[in-house]
Amino acid sequence: MKEIFIHYLWENKLLTPTLETTNGEPLQLLHPGRRNEDAGPDFLDARIKIGDTLWAGNVEIHLSASDWYKHGHDQDKAYDNVILHVVYQADKEVFSAIRKAIPTLEVKGKFDPSILLRYRSFIDSKSWIACENQLSEVQRFTWLGWLDRMIIERLELKVASLFQLQHQNTGDWEETFYRTLLANLGFKVNTVPFEQLARLLPFKLLLKHRDNLFQLEALLFGTAGLLEKDFKDEYPSQLKKEFGFLAEKYQLKTVKPELWRFMRMRPANFPTIRLAQLAAMIHQHGSLFSQVLHCENPESLFALFQVEASTYWNNHFQFDKTSDGKPKRIGESSIELLLINTVAQILFAYGKYQNNETTMEKAMMLLESIEPENNQIINKFSERGITASNALQSQALLHLRTHYCLPRRCLECRIGHVLMKSGSKI
Repeated sequence: MKEIFIHYLWENKLLTPTLETTNGEPLQLLHPGRRNEDAGPDFLDARIKIGDTLWAGNVEIHLSASDWYKHGHDQDKAYDNVILHVVYQADKEVFSAIRKAIPTLEVKGKFDPSILLRYRSFIDSKSWIACENQLSEVQRFTWLGWLDRMIIERLELKVASLFQLQHQNTGDWEETFYRTLLANLGFKVNTVPFEQLARLLPFKLLLKHRDNLFQLEALLFGTAGLLEKDFKDEYPSQLKKEFGFLAEKYQLKTVKPELWRFMRMRPANFPTIRLAQLAAMIHQHGSLFSQVLHCENPESLFALFQVEASTYWNNHFQFDKTSDGKPKRIGESSIELLLINTVAQILFAYGKYQNNETTMEKAMMLLESIEPENNQIINKFSERGITASNALQSQALLHLRTHYCLPRRCLECRIGHVLMKSGSKI
């Protein structure tokens, strides 16, 4: 038995209709209140009737009544307005900080035991997700409603970290976008050195050299620590010389070159290619976040990233190593990942910051316009009959899996709630 199960019974009014307090007074649950996500009692603004008296206030829930004292509620004035203590087992009478007796409801034996059996089958499941054998039984509109909730939760979670980053950047959204973009240009494998590069090389400095692609590459490759050896090719040798001048002028530090990973990667994803493409992007568009804000549709946002690395990279993936001649453009799938993980999240956060519903809706529309991600988690959902129609839904499924399925938060999940309440069939 877990305390969250008692929360579930109370919130969904799944207790037997005939209830009474431990003192024998009849109790009627009129409204369970709203779940409190902050410090204090578990449910706020509940309404109950004890005997002939109507009560409105807060409700605290524990497995055992004695937990009231273990958690120090008898010394906390925040619990003085608790109107009911709901417990699985009433092993002790409880009092508030002002020595007022708190009415107690013991729920042991006052709910359908099959609900507990279903709950235990979920949390004890060894399956990929607890309810995977029942997923197809949930109606489509139930899924769609819950996925809408999941994408908002996911974006709100990203907002918190982006606000923190924006605060570190003294409110500069261009710098915040730049640092987020670089972290995602690493595509997980090279995230750490890209993040370090963004910290060592401010976007404002790059903008000063926007009109000179050669200097942009010198700054990016040099600060990345990728110009620290002697080269055979003339182009990287010139970049190294240029960076020596710029590094002294701006007192630049460099990333340790050994942090960059090239092994077991497709050459198109080499950090050298990504840095050259980033230089081309800044050279072509300048203030990237301003350009994002001015784009009116998903197509124009996509076009922002359709850049080509400078001509040296037509027959190179690394310095001094020739390859078949081919322009190095950012691939469609890579652009889509940047739109999902950078542009949509920043747009939503900026809309939230500005209290601008239009900008937030723009982020949602962008996600809806992109094909669903192709990864192991999304494929496993698809195998079980849950297919994402777009990136908005695939992002929602990723959030569901990480924040609800893995920690077995089945009682807080709309899908789990429906299956728990119905038994098996919807």
